[in-house]
Amino acid sequence: MEELAEAAGITPRTLRFYRERGLIPPPRREGRIAWYGPHHLARLRTIAALLERGHTLNGIADLAAAFESGRDVGEVLGLGEPTEEEPVRLTPEQLADHFGDQVTAENFAAALDLGYLATDGEEIVHVSRRLLDVSSALVREGVPLAAVLGAARDVRTHADALAKLFTDLLHAHARDEDLARLRPLAKSVVDAELSMALDRRLRDLLGSEARGA
Repeated sequence: MEELAEAAGITPRTLRFYRERGLIPPPRREGRIAWYGPHHLARLRTIAALLERGHTLNGIADLAAAFESGRDVGEVLGLGEPTEEEPVRLTPEQLADHFGDQVTAENFAAALDLGYLATDGEEIVHVSRRLLDVSSALVREGVPLAAVLGAARDVRTHADALAKLFTDLLHAHARDEDLARLRPLAKSVVDAELSMALDRRLRDLLGSEARGA
């Protein structure tokens, strides 16, 4: 217990409290020895990330209980309808297949903090198959995973601002019961504007390189 607490950056007393609250699964026991594994450490890092994002211990306990009872992971992670994202369950080995030696403790903690990853027993849950595929593709192209996660944090900030813009707009001019139906319209505007912005940026970038050559 002391070794696990030290690795997680908490006190043994806090760890004992988490155990009593059911926030982490019990250890594997061999006689009087209690063995904790990587999934216990991952769960503790998940708890720390959720606390930093403003979740209460009671809320985290509900999440842990939901995972243990087999409830839908999308519901547990707060992906209520409408959504197009499909959560993915991975073993640590499968996560390494996607990102190789870049699955470091720092990158894992950053992904937890972003809400991209959560732990469920010995499995890891990625919140979105599309984001998993895109981020692993970028890493295969030579972009460091730390840089991908850093960019994702910036994208999250801008995406939240865009979402607020459109939800405020629709809330002001449409009935509340129509908001979910009108959601695809807002998404189409963002898709089109991002596509045109990328075209402009790439054109300017390639043009400046050509002039420099």
